[in-house]
Amino acid sequence: MHATRPTLYGTRHAVSAGHYLATAAGFSVLEAGGNAVDAGCAAGIALGVLLPDLVNVAGVAPILIRMADGTVETIAGLGPWPASIPANLFMREHGGRIPDGVLRTVVPAAPDAWITALERHGTMGFGEVAQHAIRHARDGFAVYPLLAENIRTHEADYARYPSNAAIFLPGGRRPEVGERFIQSDLARSLQYMADEERAAAGRGRLAGLAAAHAAFYRGDIAREIAGFMAREGGYLTMADLAAYRSRIEPAVRRMWRGHEVLTCGPWCQGPALLEALLLFERGGFAGMEHNGPDYLHLLTECVKAAMADREYHFGDPAFIDVPIDRLLSDEHIAARLAEIDPARARPGMPGPILGPGTGAHAPAARALPMAEADTSYCAVVDRWGNAFSATPSDGSWNSPVVPGLGLIPSNRGSQSRPDPAHPCGVAPGKRPRLTPNPAMVVTAGGGVMPFGTPGGDVQIQAMLQVMVNILHFGMELQEAIEAPRIASYSFPSSFAPFDYFPGRLAVEDGIPQSTRDALAARGHEVRDWPHRTWLAGTVEVVKTDPRSGLIAAGADPRRPAYAMAS
Repeated sequence: MHATRPTLYGTRHAVSAGHYLATAAGFSVLEAGGNAVDAGCAAGIALGVLLPDLVNVAGVAPILIRMADGTVETIAGLGPWPASIPANLFMREHGGRIPDGVLRTVVPAAPDAWITALERHGTMGFGEVAQHAIRHARDGFAVYPLLAENIRTHEADYARYPSNAAIFLPGGRRPEVGERFIQSDLARSLQYMADEERAAAGRGRLAGLAAAHAAFYRGDIAREIAGFMAREGGYLTMADLAAYRSRIEPAVRRMWRGHEVLTCGPWCQGPALLEALLLFERGGFAGMEHNGPDYLHLLTECVKAAMADREYHFGDPAFIDVPIDRLLSDEHIAARLAEIDPARARPGMPGPILGPGTGAHAPAARALPMAEADTSYCAVVDRWGNAFSATPSDGSWNSPVVPGLGLIPSNRGSQSRPDPAHPCGVAPGKRPRLTPNPAMVVTAGGGVMPFGTPGGDVQIQAMLQVMVNILHFGMELQEAIEAPRIASYSFPSSFAPFDYFPGRLAVEDGIPQSTRDALAARGHEVRDWPHRTWLAGTVEVVKTDPRSGLIAAGADPRRPAYAMAS
């Protein structure tokens, strides 16, 4: 199968992001002399404007950074539950459900995460990197097919909230492809942060960044958010906002074939990528035909095992003890592999090995999984060798926009479990377990490869497939990205209402019918995906090659993602 786009190559820097104007924003910063962190923040903030259905400026923004000197850190751009929320609220008053609206609100993390990255590793100010997002919010951009489709699909959801309808259903109708989409209130909110920074600029760059941060978390924006939450019956307060700073946490790192693979911690699903990768390797994928029945069967069963351990153990490590080292140990990998039958699919999740499980998981009543079309991604490598990987997110149809601000305080509480006893159960000050999980590889040859994708529970599955395509099968980036993919749904969803589809395996149409039949014969419930569907994730990759001195970049055509290199 041939790629529809070329892999792009440069000698100085490259960026790949989930919308072409976000890529252009990051590239403009690189060309102006900014580093990968400056450019990544520019692209990431722009994604919150350009993908307003999928990413919110006041949502989440987990970030993984590797500087040229080898320093690695993650900025956990994920806010906690408000301090005053009762842990048993959803079990006591909502029948074990997390309803739409303000009750699922956690502290907005993205503005802090971007500013924290700039403070620690950037060279520019907030206004410099946010100017592109401000312009696109103020002047507008063209509605593209996926945005039009999501608004059409969620028209009734947007219509529930007058402030959302004013943006997404202007004049009471859905915007069409090619129309200009404007977010004036959001432009003013971002400009206010930039103006506050400018007023403090005489005291230096860090003072300016602190002023931009204060504008959101302690100033007029915080007051508007807190007032709205109080009126609507939410729990988020000025105190919650003022106290928030993203945690700086070490990456989870494992060696694989001489490469070092880096993910964020178990407050997101990142370490499940490492477990699935280690299982796949130990299971012997290297001797199998790419995307053949043996290969895809083993891949699926390894994903089920890793996602089972995610279900049983992952949560906010500030609140619970997550046994990451044991989960990634040779002994545990061997024990999980021993449960895999090479001739037969397990109908559901394997049971827990390390301690008790989390109760029974009933199959979903609905026929199809809910399509969670939120999240985007951006990757950057600069001319000095710094690398940036970020997965901003939060959709816009299940919580209200704060009137006058044009943004939704993070509704990521939907990824906590209503039962406080669950490892990722609700608790005051506790973070949900996040699906967005930026990753990076330090290659055996000394290069660096930031990569990631949107896609909810499909994320680590798409990332694993593309990573192996590149590092084992030797595909060019674009070929590796565009190759057909599969995804298992044989574990509880990360999103309320946490649907579970035992045995379900979605397969893109690039997989031959004979392979799909062979997988069905092994007991997989094969469901066909359409051609290069956005449901299969949208993987973006930048990769350096020290031997050639070139930087490669690729972007997934399954969404309006593009790459640029120079």
